Amino acid sequence: MIVTVNGVRTDTAPAPGQCLRTLLRAHGHTEVKRGCDTGDCGACTVLVDGNAVHSCVYPALRAADRAVTTAAGLGTPDDLHPVQQRFVDAGGFQCGYCTAGLVVTAAALDNVAGTADREELGRLLKGNLCRCTGYRSIEDALRGTVNTEKGGGPGRSLAPPAARRVVAGLEPYTLDGPTPIAPLHLVVLRSPHPHARIRSIDTAAALAVPGVHAVLTHHNVPAVPYSTARHQNRTDDPDDTLMLDPVVRFRGQRVAAVVAETVAAAERACREIVVDYDEQPAVFDPELATETGAPLVHGDKIESAAELRIADPGRNVVAERHAELGDVAAGLAAAAAVVEGTWRTQRVAHSSLETHAAVGWLDEGGRLVVRTSSQVPFLVRDELARLLSLPPERVRVLTARVGGGFGGKQELLVEDLVAVAVLRTGRPVRHELTRTEALTATPCRHPMRVRVRVGADGGGVLTALAIDVLADAGGYGNHSPGVMFHGCHESMALYRCPNKRVDARSVYTHNVPSGAFRGYGLGQVQFGIECALDELARTLGMDPIELRRRNVVRPGDPLLVDSPPDPDQPSDLVFGGSYGLDQCLDLVEAGLAGAGAGSEGGAGDEGGAGLGPAWRVGTGMAASMIATIPPRGHFADASVTLEPDGGYTLRVGTAEFGNGTTTVHAQIAAAVLGAEPELIAVHQSDTDAVGYDSGAFGSAGSVVAGRAVQDAATALREAILRAAGEVGGLDPRTAKLGPVGVQSGELFVPLSALAVAGEPLVGHGRHDGTPRSLAFNVHGFRVAVHPGTGEVRVLRSVHAADAGTVLNPEQLRGQIEGGVAQGFGSARFEELIVRDGRVVTDVLRQYHLPQFADVPRTEVRFADTTDELGPFGAKSMSEAPYNPVAPALANAVRDAIGVRPYELPMSNDRIWRLCAGRPGGTEQRGGIEQPGGIERPAPG
Repeated sequence: MIVTVNGVRTDTAPAPGQCLRTLLRAHGHTEVKRGCDTGDCGACTVLVDGNAVHSCVYPALRAADRAVTTAAGLGTPDDLHPVQQRFVDAGGFQCGYCTAGLVVTAAALDNVAGTADREELGRLLKGNLCRCTGYRSIEDALRGTVNTEKGGGPGRSLAPPAARRVVAGLEPYTLDGPTPIAPLHLVVLRSPHPHARIRSIDTAAALAVPGVHAVLTHHNVPAVPYSTARHQNRTDDPDDTLMLDPVVRFRGQRVAAVVAETVAAAERACREIVVDYDEQPAVFDPELATETGAPLVHGDKIESAAELRIADPGRNVVAERHAELGDVAAGLAAAAAVVEGTWRTQRVAHSSLETHAAVGWLDEGGRLVVRTSSQVPFLVRDELARLLSLPPERVRVLTARVGGGFGGKQELLVEDLVAVAVLRTGRPVRHELTRTEALTATPCRHPMRVRVRVGADGGGVLTALAIDVLADAGGYGNHSPGVMFHGCHESMALYRCPNKRVDARSVYTHNVPSGAFRGYGLGQVQFGIECALDELARTLGMDPIELRRRNVVRPGDPLLVDSPPDPDQPSDLVFGGSYGLDQCLDLVEAGLAGAGAGSEGGAGDEGGAGLGPAWRVGTGMAASMIATIPPRGHFADASVTLEPDGGYTLRVGTAEFGNGTTTVHAQIAAAVLGAEPELIAVHQSDTDAVGYDSGAFGSAGSVVAGRAVQDAATALREAILRAAGEVGGLDPRTAKLGPVGVQSGELFVPLSALAVAGEPLVGHGRHDGTPRSLAFNVHGFRVAVHPGTGEVRVLRSVHAADAGTVLNPEQLRGQIEGGVAQGFGSARFEELIVRDGRVVTDVLRQYHLPQFADVPRTEVRFADTTDELGPFGAKSMSEAPYNPVAPALANAVRDAIGVRPYELPMSNDRIWRLCAGRPGGTEQRGGIEQPGGIERPAPG
């Protein structure tokens, strides 16, 4: 058939049942992205005869004799379509993976989108999802609002260097780049059982399928224990995982992998593999998992528990902590008011629109190369080398631009099988998870049960604070110790109190594993603590903000969690010469009290008077604190080189996945070197680029790698000034480095002359991630709740952030809005539902990822602080905005309806049941709700 794509007639023959998305990508149109393959996300949107369609569900045959236009056909980076230019000007993306589809949709709506109200925009954009932005910047793009600035260093809203390529769909992501020859495809066979031993596995029929090159099972891959979690210190996580395990411990676990010429051949071969399973009893309820007689998830590791760093596999305990500061019982007894409650948080999926993917090959020297959608390329390299018994220098790991992360790509989930397949076949091999695999077989946020006891005297000063936390690790313990400890740490340390206690356990079940997620445990634990403090304020008849003012830590206070300071192991957490929590409390208080347009945009005034008598209005807030850098070391190397043309090349290990580090790193280097950011070419996230980088997690990209960049640029500036003195006779003490050369009085030496005068001029920088500072966030909501339906409308949303120096205001605003949107989704809609170990929300249309219409606009306010530890005074701010959102919303709902929600998400049906006093709402119940509890295989 003939199809015209971007004005070019193409003669093609689609396979039976092939969709337009795969046909277009087969013809090199990598701007058409895969996000769901179910028509839910819009990343694959193209125009067919001018009409926007989801190409993943549009039959390729229907495109015969039609004109298809992709984002690349709308405009080029040098000649953008007006809609694409508006997305650049507004800063209308972060990771950018959804952007090509969004600009195509916007182009089809160009005549109406700019004038439509928010309700109409929600309808028009219902087919396009964005996980990163919170949608405000997308709305600004549609309305022609300009948020970015031209040029400038820190403090300026510079557009990302890749902006024009992103909006044209031409910025490559993981699977968009070339390989030496066409790659083979890897597909995984997954377990249908939550717990079973593999008696035998027969691959003969699979190997006989035409096009199959290899079948991997536990018999022919390395049997080296490891953790999929990646940290600077690999011993932070239990080595409880095998690449392919003869024991399956959750539904969806990898059993075998087929490597074939096509995905279809690999899928067919997977169906031909015969596995004989010996089903075992399974436990799904973490409350039951630690009871005597419960099925053991890792009972085969009892003897090796210490070596593998598992706390007690005989009780299904991954990690635990029990400690007390002072005397909690006495503190509660002395209190004028005591609040006790149990709060529950659910599983949440990262839902990055680019799923986990990797492609590997052997370079000309026989070295293994893996390009992957990872936040941590250096940590992946080191673990691959360990698993494969290779020297690290024989493995290269790099990333292209990554389509979202949120902690989910701080794992080793696809790279290991790709690497083995490459070494086994000698061919390039690619592996891309489907959306269903991403939802059902990759780690999610830890569901937690958080019990809180808190007491205060009559003046609102805390006398005791105790938490009992139970986290469901799922089938494997990746990240579970760190999430448990971190979740408890800053949540408790935020408040001054003489008597504190922490009891925390993270336990194995036969559910889908949990892992790293934005906030790293703080969002769950703070949900309980902040709601309990709100209830305490009500009991005392005190304003909730005032209660915080009287109890939050201040500079000079020790940061105590559940034990006195240890003089032999002093903490490296410091206030960094800055403290903005008091300002954040004031900013949110003023924001909630002030007049202005409601967040719903026309849903009535922010007091709710226009909604009618049935609606009840309430206000709530919550505070949070987070360390700006992960503990126990986080390292980054950077270098800046003066090039022969007078420009600069910045080499840094941090991956770009919507975190904005590429932009701020260029701004930092430019400011130090007296240049414009466009003169800084950034080579990043490649283990060949620099010596080392722990990775982009824990919000470290700006403050750790950023400091390394600042130091490298400073070292190069000094080298340039010295070289100018030698070449041109300038006095380095009075010389000044400018955009094109060095000036001293009337003497001038151009940079191009210095670059070719001798040895290359290179500056190196390194930061080791210590000491660490603290960042603070406060969120406030005013809401209206309809008791008859459970509907919640946000009338006002205000977020205050203590971010230090704001390096890029528009970009940071977008990070905060994206974190708030993700927090709002966790609070209201999102839930990865698991029944007897089976994830039933296995496509995006069943998992309610927030759409444009779901997310309120948030007013973002910044505290006026400068941190002495960060680059140019900046603090990190990627994870922090997420944490206070859910408790702030729960507190606002409680204020509106007079009944306390205890469980997330606060969906309409749950709030309706709560208002009606019916079971199944968000009332208090024991344990973490898990349908079933223990499953035992049928006899025989």
